[in-house]
Amino acid sequence: MRWVRATLLFLLSAGAAHAAPMCSAGDGDWIEQACYGDPLETGLYGHDVLGGTPEWTSVQVTLGPKGRAALGGTVYVRRVPARHIFEDIAPRIVQLDGSGPPELILIYTDFDRGAALMVDNLETGRVSVTPHIGTRNRWLAPLGAADLDGDGLVELAYVDRPHLARTLVVWRYGPDGALTRIASQTGLTSHRIGQDHITGGIVDCGQGPEIIAVNADWSTVMATRLSQGQLTSVPRGRFDPSKSLRALAGC
Repeated sequence: MRWVRATLLFLLSAGAAHAAPMCSAGDGDWIEQACYGDPLETGLYGHDVLGGTPEWTSVQVTLGPKGRAALGGTVYVRRVPARHIFEDIAPRIVQLDGSGPPELILIYTDFDRGAALMVDNLETGRVSVTPHIGTRNRWLAPLGAADLDGDGLVELAYVDRPHLARTLVVWRYGPDGALTRIASQTGLTSHRIGQDHITGGIVDCGQGPEIIAVNADWSTVMATRLSQGQLTSVPRGRFDPSKSLRALAGC
């Protein structure tokens, strides 16, 4: 399955980014921080799956010295078109292609077709987007990115409709920015309606990266590995919401 392009606008500005409460810290060299901003005040989507999190319409990246030199500005901003939002907690800053500035991983929602996973390449301005789920008020919960199978390419993982389908999905990010769906597995979740956080992620306890999520009834932590295009899950003990991600993984 090939990636598709979204019709979005981006700009490089010499000014400061607008303040936003949902931010992720960068490395300080390429990126100082990335923040969601400019929430909708009227014409709301109204899904509210993340417990009152605003409906963001832009992502604003404050560049570090290396980023300013490479991109020719101090702030990178991407805005969504009408009837779209970033339905997300905070941008994720991840080096996906091995060189240049890191990429952004975002949740990009269409009012009519629901959520999709977006990769924003700051260096080229190109976006790669998975297909939208297909129905309004349908969402996905991102779990992170890593080279899950040791082939030198980075995979991205999310749970498709964590309250309904409960399906772990893995995509590979190619050298040309293509997103290719690699594998999926049902019976896993990482979010409850109204939570302002995601339960799970990708952890390496010393034997390679694995995806940490929870089984469908929220009783058991599940660790999932990718090998030869197949996902395999094993239980890691009873789910305890008070534990950290690494503790859930058994590190």
